[in-house]
Amino acid sequence: MGNPLVEVGQFGQSIWYDNIRRGIITSGELQSMIDQDGLLGITSNPAIFEKAINDSHDYDQAIRAAVATGSPSAVDVYEGLAMDDIRWAADLMHPVWEKTAGRDGWVSFEVLPQLANDTDGTVKYARRAHAAIGRDNVLIKVPATPAGMPAIATLVGEGISVNVTLLFAVSAYQHCAEAYMEGLERSAARGADLSRIASVASFFVSRIDSMVDAELDALAAKEGDAARKARIEGLRGKIAIANAKLAYERYLEIVAAPRWKALAAKGARTQRVLWASTSTKNPKYPKTLYVDSLIARDTVNTIPEETFVEYRRSGKPHAALEEAWAAQLAEAKAQVAELEGFGISLSSVTGRLLEEGVAKFVQPMDKLLAAIEKKRASLKAA
Repeated sequence: MGNPLVEVGQFGQSIWYDNIRRGIITSGELQSMIDQDGLLGITSNPAIFEKAINDSHDYDQAIRAAVATGSPSAVDVYEGLAMDDIRWAADLMHPVWEKTAGRDGWVSFEVLPQLANDTDGTVKYARRAHAAIGRDNVLIKVPATPAGMPAIATLVGEGISVNVTLLFAVSAYQHCAEAYMEGLERSAARGADLSRIASVASFFVSRIDSMVDAELDALAAKEGDAARKARIEGLRGKIAIANAKLAYERYLEIVAAPRWKALAAKGARTQRVLWASTSTKNPKYPKTLYVDSLIARDTVNTIPEETFVEYRRSGKPHAALEEAWAAQLAEAKAQVAELEGFGISLSSVTGRLLEEGVAKFVQPMDKLLAAIEKKRASLKAA
């Protein structure tokens, strides 16, 4: 019996893992996933590191060692722990990076979320993190805020590969693609090898349905017309995938345009769309909904632990976005139009999700730093 995680590759999609913690590195679990599951990359974020460091004893010895060397701040301790994990994971993924000629084998490290609205701060932190980690196959994650877009262009222009995160709106994806191309054009102007620069655009999926479904439920509860109520309820669990399809349509348009073709002729790599937030939040939906439904050529799906295990067991790989693509696209546009017709603005939803997304990374980072500071102070006193 084949492994669905591996079989996805025949349809042009790469499977990455949206999780990192020291235990899976030191136990050999990560190497096994590379060998047995064909794992092609790893993403991380502040919430993942907060859970890894706070919910395990994997890092206690390293924190003690850090405190013993002096009295570093909580941020210094966090960076030391997280960057060590990123280096080790990058070293394990490096053979994949070499085998795929830099297409895959990437590990992501995120800029501090507190800098999400600070262009200069983001650039400075990303430069420092990139140099400190010191691995060729590391992507620096930059949030897709208005302040993040010029930072992306600057970093790519300097030859730093980036993972653009917290993309919810198709318009934001357009801006991030333009920032990537602007950065590549700057790199080309200084004679850089464009084939050494990579980027993915992390387009979030399930959070769209979580917010839209709640609004649909509230609307349906007040609707007295049975036929209209059925139409409202029929949109539940549909809008996230429809929005993703519209993003993929925009990707296809971008790579077919003259601006991109000129960069590709100079060796530039496409900024693949990476489907993020692909676990299902609603228990009524299939656990692999946002994996099976979004398999497409030249894309990535970064899958959290529970969904990864479930997809290995029950995934059904197929060319999801190539089968009757024109009809799928027409349906997606009709679904979004119908949603708007019911008075639910998708642009309003995506705007709120971006704000919430930044907050959802700031909060665990603050919690993590507070926990490290408490542990640091306790160890120092002892």
